[in-house]
Amino acid sequence: MAQHGFGIVGCGMIAEFHTRAINEIENAQVVAAFSRSKANGEKIAGLAGHQCQIYDDLDAMLKHPGLDVVCICTPSGAHKEPAVQAARAGKHVVVEKPLEINLARCDAIIDACDEAGVRLCTIFPSRFSPANLRLKEAVEGGRFGRLTLGDTHVKWWRSQDYYDSGGWRGTWNLDGGGALMNQAIHNVDLLYWLMGDVDSIVAHTATLAHVRIEVEDTAVAALRFKNGALGVLEAATSAYPGLLKRTEIHGDRGSARVEQDDVTLWEFQEKVPSDHALTAAIAGRSALNSGASDPRGISHIGHRDQLVDFLEAIDVGRPPLVDGREGRKSVEIIRAIYQSALAGRAIQLPLENDADQ
Repeated sequence: MAQHGFGIVGCGMIAEFHTRAINEIENAQVVAAFSRSKANGEKIAGLAGHQCQIYDDLDAMLKHPGLDVVCICTPSGAHKEPAVQAARAGKHVVVEKPLEINLARCDAIIDACDEAGVRLCTIFPSRFSPANLRLKEAVEGGRFGRLTLGDTHVKWWRSQDYYDSGGWRGTWNLDGGGALMNQAIHNVDLLYWLMGDVDSIVAHTATLAHVRIEVEDTAVAALRFKNGALGVLEAATSAYPGLLKRTEIHGDRGSARVEQDDVTLWEFQEKVPSDHALTAAIAGRSALNSGASDPRGISHIGHRDQLVDFLEAIDVGRPPLVDGREGRKSVEIIRAIYQSALAGRAIQLPLENDADQ
């Protein structure tokens, strides 16, 4: 089993989740961290639990002995530059969601990794939860029959203090959006992963419960998928006290619902013996790691499982389960929602010319 040395770029809150995840992987260690804040860098080095060199120069960090994987944990709109730099230095690249804040910046990362021959993944740990994996298996196994409706709801709460705590939060340039781009993007990713690619979107967005932010805290969208099914997406950081996120998949032969990490509905015309065992096994998890009102209230286990897949992809020479092009799709859907809300009309996908404004 090959050993892998990780470098962390950006040592804010999400870097803690990456570090805890890496600590639990047998063949991985955080060996270096880049931060403009010495205190934040020391925090990550302390979490790493062994010798971890702190750098204030990214070029220098990329030359650290034994470093072969770099996790980009900077604010969303500052992912491109360090990701491209890491790829050009020959390092495999992990980018915390979203891949970037528009498609032009996403494509710059994807192209740099392709040109350098390194692997790229975008962090979407919800795909690795047992409940969502079973849901994906049921879709691929045809148990829903013809897919008819796909809905996802992220009705969370974030205080004004949350947005005031960092100068980048709630800005277009660095956050890339609000409740959709920052919080609900995990469920946007799940929805298209389960239902298939999106054909068109009609949406409304608003800022209703917060001040001093440029972006939305409330959004609704109606989707038409390329397979003909319809869908609804709701996203909010304006719904006190914050509810469990929910995804529902419906077809003409079955329906299922996942709330956070619990299967709460699992009904199909054609039963199989494992159905009862599944609903019994995947229950009672939701209160443990929801993040509905506290951004720290999530688990690092999904990050760990995704990074295990990424290291296996490197070692055996296959694409990771969530590569850069997969990560790009959720950004495209969210950008289409923003365009629809601004233009007051339906937006057709794929988008064209989605670049820096």
